[in-house]
Amino acid sequence: MDPQLTTTAELPLPVNAARAVSRPVLGALGTVGRFGMLLLELVRALPEWRVWVPRALEQCEQVGYGSLLIVLLTSAFAGAVASLQAGYQFTGNIPLYVVGAIVSESVILELGPVMTGLLLAGRIGARYAAELGTMRVTEQVDALESLGRNPASHLLLPRVIAGLVMLPALVALADATGILSGWVVAKSSIHITNADYAYGTHRYFRTFDLWYSVIKAEAFGAVVTVIPCFVGYEAKEGAEGVGRATTTAVVAACVVILLLDMLLAKLLL
Repeated sequence: MDPQLTTTAELPLPVNAARAVSRPVLGALGTVGRFGMLLLELVRALPEWRVWVPRALEQCEQVGYGSLLIVLLTSAFAGAVASLQAGYQFTGNIPLYVVGAIVSESVILELGPVMTGLLLAGRIGARYAAELGTMRVTEQVDALESLGRNPASHLLLPRVIAGLVMLPALVALADATGILSGWVVAKSSIHITNADYAYGTHRYFRTFDLWYSVIKAEAFGAVVTVIPCFVGYEAKEGAEGVGRATTTAVVAACVVILLLDMLLAKLLL
């Protein structure tokens, strides 16, 4: 029998097992290598500031102003829910000012950064993956390269810079909105006084809590831009590939955000 006609089923079991293990491993290593090359291209594009600065300003407007309403609305509901649950669980023998502490700390440390990151992963991550994927499959990226232009400075770096700049600002607004909405709901539901809520907010507050929120925002800003840009930039197979890349980008960004949330809490708190 011709060796070239030997099917996979006719190969020895150890060979088939080795193939089944090696293919996903090699595929994962190849993805890591391409991702590392993309990060290297981003660093190399930094000196071309005349190219990416004006484009980054446009992306900042789209990321910041375009996401402001949904971020504020979500954070307001999150603060209200935290206040209602805290009032339900901790009223009785526990002083009411504890509600202010619980709402403020939960919003600053967890709800504000994480919910904003997940929202941006769905809104901005999907958009970036779809835009870059469409440019890739329609050969616009190839046309840009043929003209001697760097796709990293024209397409990728402005989007990443916008995420790193605007996400901390959105998280700060989300934190403030969540605390204020929790205060309003606590006053109407458990009739806490302004002095008690303010006392609880200040008693357990530490300056590092704000730095922790900013650090998480920067990390999530990198995740919701770099991963979708990479997935969209690597898209193939036409419209179906763009749709698959968009879904992959959003899911991967959300999973990495939750993973980083756990790791940062373990390392910094």
